[in-house]
Order: sequence, then structure tokens, then C-alpha cells
Amino acid sequence: MSFWPKSRTARRRLTIVLAIAPVLALAAGLTLWGLSDSISLFYTPAQAKAAQVAPGRAVQLGGLVLPGSVVKHPDGRVEFVISDKQATAPVSYRGDLPDLFREGQGIVAEGVFDAAGVFRAKRVLAKHDEKYMPRDVSKALKEQGEWRGEGAASSYDKP
Repeated sequence: MSFWPKSRTARRRLTIVLAIAPVLALAAGLTLWGLSDSISLFYTPAQAKAAQVAPGRAVQLGGLVLPGSVVKHPDGRVEFVISDKQATAPVSYRGDLPDLFREGQGIVAEGVFDAAGVFRAKRVLAKHDEKYMPRDVSKALKEQGEWRGEGAASSYDKP
């Protein structure tokens, strides 16, 4: 029994499909490879440590600013620590922080990890209300018991 059908029309169709399939597969592969650097994944500090995010990979890091960790330098650089109760991640940012940025506040920082494990933020976003928080951030905070919606107190607020 041969791979090729006996009908001339069926053989022609099969030949066309066999010629087009690798071209389409190559086009899809090249598209996905080209877009891989533009995808920005969201992580909490614990998820980033578990995933061992490669240095230079663009990600979003979200969590709460650890109280007492904010250090402002004269050159405009700000260093602080983001926490999710399970892990922490040091963040370095150069620029103006949002007006709502403060210790104990939930934020999302966009940037890359360097080789030393410090997150170099290119943009810092501070949330102002639980209902405006991205779904990924609120879900991660709920899973870790840090959700402060409906007036609940954070573990950071307790002495």
C-alpha cells in the first residue's frame, strides 16, 4: 500500500498540503520567536525566585513595598524592597516615583533583574485602590494572605 492516493486530484491536493505545511510551520515559529522578547510576564518576588528569571529578561514585579526599606539617593536613584510575605526582592529605580508610592503600598514595577539579583525598574506603578489592582496582583496577594480589600489590615500594619 502506497502513501500516495490513487486519484490524481487527491495526489495533487496532498502534494500542495505537504508543500505548504512546512512553510506555515516556519512562519509560525519565526513569529513566536520574534515576539518572545516583547512578552512581559508578571511575578511576585517568591514566583520570580522559583522561576529563576534570567538576567535581562523583561518582567513585571509586583508586591508591597517593605516598610523602612525606601532609600532615596541624591542622584535621583531610589532603592526599596518589594515583598510578598514569602520572599523579598531589592529594587533600584531612577526617576520620579508616583505620588501614591509609599511604604506598605502595593506596586507593580516593570524592568529586568541584573546578574546580582537586583530588579532594575524602568517604570513603577502604584495602585490607589483595590478595585483598580490588576487581576494577577490581587490573585497573588489573596493566595499569600496579603489581600487588604474591604478594609482588612495588612500583616505589615500589625506591631
